[in-house]
Amino acid sequence: MAVKIITDSLSDITSSLAEELGVTVVPLTVLFGHEQYLDRVTITTDEFYSRLINGNIWPTTTQPTPKTFADVYDELLTETDEILVITVSSKLSGTYQSAVGAISMTEKKGRIEVINSEKVAMGLGLIVITTARKANEGASMDDLVKYVKNAINRSHFVVYFDTLTYLAKGGRIGKAKELMGSVLSIKQILTIKDGEMTPLTRKRSLTAGMDYLYQHVQSFQKIGELAVEHTTAQGEADKLADRVKSLAPDKHIYRSTVSPVLGVYGGPGAIAVTVLEAEK
Repeated sequence: MAVKIITDSLSDITSSLAEELGVTVVPLTVLFGHEQYLDRVTITTDEFYSRLINGNIWPTTTQPTPKTFADVYDELLTETDEILVITVSSKLSGTYQSAVGAISMTEKKGRIEVINSEKVAMGLGLIVITTARKANEGASMDDLVKYVKNAINRSHFVVYFDTLTYLAKGGRIGKAKELMGSVLSIKQILTIKDGEMTPLTRKRSLTAGMDYLYQHVQSFQKIGELAVEHTTAQGEADKLADRVKSLAPDKHIYRSTVSPVLGVYGGPGAIAVTVLEAEK
């Protein structure tokens, strides 16, 4: 029996891709006041961003409960006796803690390993995608755990923010908090380091920001996987994807819209690129 792979919705893996790979995605929850929605399940990305931009209620988020994970474990343990869970950074969400806490709550027995990726969005997603492929090819649990821990160091996520207001208000600004006093016209580019959002540079325009993201991809000699995603900037993300395609013409570029829960913090206009370096 193949090892089953679980991740959370902050991996930004689309439902069709998750189904194709056999990955189970546990959704986080986005709340507009007393209204609760499961990330990408009971609210679409389009519906969410429309409410974020046009609504008057500031959304909040919450992680899955341990019981949610335990129910998923029990369901999958009818098909396999080994489960590997790869979660969003524990510094950005309590999802990792819920996934670990759920192990002792399962009714069925099996080996369950939970790894804190220290990543988010497609920084996590590309790790999950490549791990699932290996699992489907019959890789052992020990080999998959080793692969994930190695891949964490090869995953490089960079995001252009049109505004840091949403990141700050949501309390996820991490080491970028000193940027909040910056001139409003300055655009910030952040990465994730040691599991939290960390500033890289700042640019004066969207054009300069996209050039920086392109150069980020260009800086890698051996690209294993590549992803471009956005919150509300479909056109600019398309243009960036077309540009970076020339740097890795033989690679499929994974495309996604940032999940509603992440969109609470990213806000409108965010664009991100992730490179997963090829294994050495």
